[in-house]
Amino acid sequence: MSHIKIVPLGGVRENGKNNYVVEVGQEIFVLDCGLKYPEDSQLGIDMVIPDFSYLDENKDKIAGVFLSHGHADAIGALPYLLEKISVPVFGTELTIELAKLNVKNYPPTKNFKDYHIIDEQTEIDFADSTVSFFRTTHTIPESIGISIKTVEGNIVYTGDFKFDQSAVPMYQTNFSRLAEIGNEGVLVLLSSSSNAESNIQTASERQIAEEVYDTVRYWDGRIIVASVANNIQRIQEVLDAAHKSHRKVVLTGHDLEQVVKTAIRLEKLELPNDKLIINERQMKKHRPEELLILETGRMGEPIKSLQRMASRRHRSINIQEGDLIYITTTPSIAMETIVAKTEDMVYRAGGVVKTISDNLQVSGHGNQNDLKLMMNLLKPKYFIPVQGEYRVLAAHADLAHEIGIPYQNIFITSNGDIVEFEKGKMRMTGTTQAGNVLIDGLGIGDIGNIVLRDRKILSEDGIFIAVVTINRKQKKIVSKPRITTRGFVYVKASKDLMKESASMVEEIVTKSLDDKDFEWAKLKQDIRDQLHKYLFEQTKRRPVILPVIMEVNQKKH
Repeated sequence: MSHIKIVPLGGVRENGKNNYVVEVGQEIFVLDCGLKYPEDSQLGIDMVIPDFSYLDENKDKIAGVFLSHGHADAIGALPYLLEKISVPVFGTELTIELAKLNVKNYPPTKNFKDYHIIDEQTEIDFADSTVSFFRTTHTIPESIGISIKTVEGNIVYTGDFKFDQSAVPMYQTNFSRLAEIGNEGVLVLLSSSSNAESNIQTASERQIAEEVYDTVRYWDGRIIVASVANNIQRIQEVLDAAHKSHRKVVLTGHDLEQVVKTAIRLEKLELPNDKLIINERQMKKHRPEELLILETGRMGEPIKSLQRMASRRHRSINIQEGDLIYITTTPSIAMETIVAKTEDMVYRAGGVVKTISDNLQVSGHGNQNDLKLMMNLLKPKYFIPVQGEYRVLAAHADLAHEIGIPYQNIFITSNGDIVEFEKGKMRMTGTTQAGNVLIDGLGIGDIGNIVLRDRKILSEDGIFIAVVTINRKQKKIVSKPRITTRGFVYVKASKDLMKESASMVEEIVTKSLDDKDFEWAKLKQDIRDQLHKYLFEQTKRRPVILPVIMEVNQKKH
């Protein structure tokens, strides 16, 4: 009897950052290694990755990392894991090539080479289990689910999926393989929950392709299409529509160019003609109605890039009168406010906004019927909904109960929860360290809640700096306090406030110098406390207060 342990390190009660640990006997299988993009409150943060402490503590047990597809929520954190732990990486050809782009672009892991290309025919034998794969339908080719066969039954992870009966061969689900795994016996299913609240039938990709073409061919001016860089299927639909509408396509951004070149090289993306794509310098040779600009933004996120275009801060392209901004990505509920703000900025800049979801229900994730079909095909004994915030995990749990899985066999987990199978029964047994690691530039995990709090205060109430120079031996102030402020008040209109603040600082410093138990830390804290109280009373604002105390020693001549 195998000892089985399942630990989500990311991807539950949140959108993105998928990272699941399956431990069978003395071996650990890491399923996906993704990132998520920061929330509004995480000011200045580039991305958020899982806390890999559990994997670092058990690195000798890790058999490999198994990737379900090539989107950032599945592969984006891989370089940061490989920097800590060098382990084999398994995935389909396209997924591995996209993962390599991430890993090579991160200097500490640029020389990593332990990749293994698999397909749905691959079976890999380990000490107490066998890992195999099955094709699924998503918005990128070669998406797969992962099955870990143990003596207790299969442990199945679906990855992102939906069912599309009219999908082209490259994107088709292997239903017979799913049924085969189900007939073998599934102990536990980890299934994507992203769209578990929706019972609306999502549009097929054929319908979406027609919608994209109709939008492109009937617009008279320039078109800027916002898409996610790794959504290969959507990019193919946009390229096809541009070709049929006699438009040239401009790719913006290094990320997008890398993805497109990789997909073309692997024949996962087809260029309708060799002269379809032009560079930004060639745009001037064409009229606006002959151009389609494909914009994905940094790291594949297009919305913030559109904001830069609308506010004329983009490095090369600004929105102009008559532009159509066509948003072909479906944002999460958490992004709705940002998208609404972006649309407003576009209209003020003279553009017009259309979203692909205006006329169609578009998603790369299965709706309620798809999720129930997946469970009926696999017939799991236990069920763990993953990939989504709590409300969608709970909705998915209810769907599982509808098809006959008792609630006591369903586990809605938090990141770090440990679910174990021992003595014929699965139960939650404890927790391990798991949380968010914030990436800011080259800094990994060095930004914590205190720094984020200061950034938030700076963004809302600004900074208030008090500078004073003292001679501690002579117990006197050499240079009277000078007050500097940014983002707090308009100085010229607040002279009395500045004067009173300077007097207060002078009084505090003088009193401190006369104290025989002089302490630098106490002096600075006294300045902060009293200024904080005074400034709040006068303005109802709480700026970051930064006392700068300089000391000089005046020598006698």
